Amino acid sequence: MTFFSVLLALIIEQVRALSPTNPVSALLQFHAESAAQGFDAGKKKHGLLAWLAVVLPWTLAVALVYYVLYRISFVLAFLWNVVIVYFTLGFRQFSHYFTDVHLALNSDDVPRAREILNEWTGMETVDMPVGEIVRHTLIHAVVASHRHVFGVFFWFLVPIGPAGAVLYRIAEYLARAWSRPADDRTAAFSSFAQNAFFLIDWVPARLTSLGFAIVGNFEDAIYAWRNHAHTWPDTNEGVLLAAGSGALGARLSGPLAEPSSLDALATGDGGPLQVGDDCTPRTLQSAVGLVWRAVILWMLLLLMLTIAMWF
Repeated sequence: MTFFSVLLALIIEQVRALSPTNPVSALLQFHAESAAQGFDAGKKKHGLLAWLAVVLPWTLAVALVYYVLYRISFVLAFLWNVVIVYFTLGFRQFSHYFTDVHLALNSDDVPRAREILNEWTGMETVDMPVGEIVRHTLIHAVVASHRHVFGVFFWFLVPIGPAGAVLYRIAEYLARAWSRPADDRTAAFSSFAQNAFFLIDWVPARLTSLGFAIVGNFEDAIYAWRNHAHTWPDTNEGVLLAAGSGALGARLSGPLAEPSSLDALATGDGGPLQVGDDCTPRTLQSAVGLVWRAVILWMLLLLMLTIAMWF
């Protein structure tokens, strides 16, 4: 049932993408903001209480509905799984930005590419060169593909099923939303959501990175994973981006890398070699292929697991 739930949800999502402003997302945003305003008193324990107040009701409700539907009918439980995966995947919620940047660069419309990247990431993109546009597009696409696809896959496969997918999606949203600068938001309050998502995402991030290595350049991906993951502030993102960089053969230097030493690293003097070449618009097409090959890999593994369970 798990394989066909994911497959059907992916097909539906490709045909009709879920709007980011759908009622369920709006309700979650309202719930999260209300909890933040009600619990934030400047201490980490308040962040824990607020996190539980948001995560537990949604996760338990989804698990309870699944249990009731399964007791009534296998088909109803299957349809519930499809609905949950559809609402938690969000493949098309980020891919249209990536596609629009790609099309703009292919049309030599660099100002439009800068505008789209700014809309997607909030970065300052004025006068950003093409190589940097591509690099930052790849960085955000690699992380987004994991958090909107592969991370959801992993948590949907754990024994709690659809409740796991909801747990992952809400934890990711709270870590992101509560870390945004706000006049009435304290750093201590938001730290728990970030730490909780870091732990929840630890295993999925490494499995996604391994998937990128398998379907891409394996040796370079593993080498970059071992030697360049530390150049990113977030360890999970560092693993993803380092492995993605090696798998693609594209140089995605982390912000903690010393700019003055990049030339030395590229020539092998003073540290590990830099992996890959400078980013070009053609690299974006390679990234599309990498992500889809990784999706197919996960689906094949899921299919084999389903067949094994049948036998």
